[in-house]
Amino acid sequence: IDPKTGKLAEGGAAEQAKQVFANIGALLKEAGSGMENVVKATVFLTDMADFTAVNGVYAGFFPEPFPARSTFAVSGLPLGAAVEIEVIAVR
Repeated sequence: IDPKTGKLAEGGAAEQAKQVFANIGALLKEAGSGMENVVKATVFLTDMADFTAVNGVYAGFFPEPFPARSTFAVSGLPLGAAVEIEVIAVR
């Protein structure tokens, strides 16, 4: 969700993933943490054909070594989203 509009980011899974990671980064910053402190990510995709595109976005938001990750195909996500991501981070 784009916090300025309250709507899904326009475009496909890669564009939505960029917005998700921007949102996660903002929340982590507010909590006194950051993307470098993410230890686990779980990615939910409505189409596994989007894995490569989302994986490219993922690599651009995390420093190496990358956090552990699980990716699952799901039949649907809220608001018709193509991707949803949750993370666990430390401070």
